[in-house]
Amino acid sequence: MEEVKFKDTSDIEAFESTPLEERMAVFNTYDLIKTGAAINPDATAISFFLSSDTYDRPMTGTYRDLTANITRTANVFHDLGIGPTDVISYLLPNLPHTHYVLWGGEAAGIVNPINPLLEPATIAEICQAAGTKVLVALAEFPESDIWQKAMKVRKALPDLKAVIRVMGPSDEKEGIYAYDEIIGRYSGEKLDSNRIIDPREMASMYHTGGTTGIPKLAPHTHFNETAMAYMLAAAAELNTGETALCGLPLFHVNGTTVTGSTPFLIGAHVVLLGPRGYRDPAVMQNFYKIVDHYKAVTFSSVPTVLSILLDIPVGDADISSLRYAICGAAPLSVELFKRFEAHSGMKILEGYGLTEGTCASSFNPYHGRQKIGSIGLRLPYMQMKIFIVDEGGMFLRETEIDEIGSVCIQGPNVFSGYLDDAHNRGIWPKEGWLNTGDLGRKDADGYFWLTGRTKELIIRGGHNIDPAVIEDPLYRLPGVQVAAAVGRPDPHAGEVPVAFVQLQEAAELTPEQILDYLKEEIGERAAVPKEVIITEEVPLTPVGKIFKPALRWQAIRKVYQTEMEKIDDLLASLEVTVTEDKIHGAMVAITAKASPDTSHDHIRDRVNDILARYTVKYKLTIN
Repeated sequence: MEEVKFKDTSDIEAFESTPLEERMAVFNTYDLIKTGAAINPDATAISFFLSSDTYDRPMTGTYRDLTANITRTANVFHDLGIGPTDVISYLLPNLPHTHYVLWGGEAAGIVNPINPLLEPATIAEICQAAGTKVLVALAEFPESDIWQKAMKVRKALPDLKAVIRVMGPSDEKEGIYAYDEIIGRYSGEKLDSNRIIDPREMASMYHTGGTTGIPKLAPHTHFNETAMAYMLAAAAELNTGETALCGLPLFHVNGTTVTGSTPFLIGAHVVLLGPRGYRDPAVMQNFYKIVDHYKAVTFSSVPTVLSILLDIPVGDADISSLRYAICGAAPLSVELFKRFEAHSGMKILEGYGLTEGTCASSFNPYHGRQKIGSIGLRLPYMQMKIFIVDEGGMFLRETEIDEIGSVCIQGPNVFSGYLDDAHNRGIWPKEGWLNTGDLGRKDADGYFWLTGRTKELIIRGGHNIDPAVIEDPLYRLPGVQVAAAVGRPDPHAGEVPVAFVQLQEAAELTPEQILDYLKEEIGERAAVPKEVIITEEVPLTPVGKIFKPALRWQAIRKVYQTEMEKIDDLLASLEVTVTEDKIHGAMVAITAKASPDTSHDHIRDRVNDILARYTVKYKLTIN
């Protein structure tokens, strides 16, 4: 890739004077990885350790190994009857095998990565919607129930051709094939199918959003995925042979793209941080030692990860190799940003993207100005604008500078619509432009800022939760009259779900009973509310719809009020209110009166310290 040092929008525009197609040497993911491998076939492509105790004794594979295993895997799928329109779903943690299945699956058919933490019924619904023909799953493994889930899911898929068990034995009479046993039977030199992959053919379909009703599956073409890798490689400060750490899951586009196809395209080295990645506490405790050992240049993260790492001492580890961390998926507080940069000595580059855009849409430029709290400048070849839309979601006009509207994107990485057309209503404000569902603004320098969401998703540590996952079972519970789920600020996860419930007259349900019921009914653990709040009346709009902003403000106020009570001894009085803000979306107003002999500066320091990890803006007034 051509080395580019983007500083501002003029650099991006100059880079775009050469069409993207002229910069791309290949147009499908199979050839993309072969292109990166050709730079140095004997270079290490992947390092992997099973536990953090063995981080300095990894299993490694060269680029020659990577391409051979991807090709063998594609040939396994071809032999099982998978063609370009057939779907392979996988339930896998972060393993080298996961990359072989992902990219080999795309060379043979269409891949459907699935979060293995979901409940079996939800996984089965995703597979049914995708039309899964082959299911790949991790074998029985300590502290893992993936195989048990796979066996339950299998019963719900009568058209399934085969199950492939990774790191476990075969039972071919039962249609179960051991990946590690059969892979050696196939050629790693070329595709047995002799397939010529059309860039317009579907490569993958990722599950996104909620898990109620018809699952939302976002298909990506080979061109979408290949273009995304080239766009990110142009913007990323990562060179051939340098190391990137992968701790985000390989069922999510960030893990598979930012720390997958993009480094593979340029011949970089990817270190998989164990099967559980950042969810493994031992990996987090050893994180800085791992950086030191591999001389890692970068890693991709979410605010939750940085919050945890902030509390882990660097010790005597040499982390000077780290140039930057990429942070996305959820807003990052300004104070957390500053503290982590001071703690680690590197830059944080905040960005933004979504599954429907294959991965990324904007970034804060490494060589340019980092505007803390913004999601940065648009990526090269990515068009990004703020639209005012009507009630039906149709385009009315572009916004003025700093005017809040709907964040909309257009580009070679943007998908053409959900697999089920029922989900496509109202998402295209004008031809070729996708409404992301996020609210934001664009400043005079071309930087974008998120201010809220129109689609009401709750984002817990980068994990998208559809409120309907919580609300639908609540409405099935006798005694519930009105229910609404919103996000509540959280210092580690960014936000967590809470449920507001208005009971029917004479109902005697308690919050504890409702919460116990939800734990049984909700198909994903991350979506179980942290709290159930019974309210006399849920606020409504003039036309009778639930007014969720008021509930979010109520949840925000409660959190900030509780946090401020930690310094009761410094205050004679305290008032916390939350209102709408035209620039930031919401604003917390904290009005306090100092206790006798307490300095205002001391109070400000304590408040800043307490609220450092929250992302909702606040104003502090001390009388």
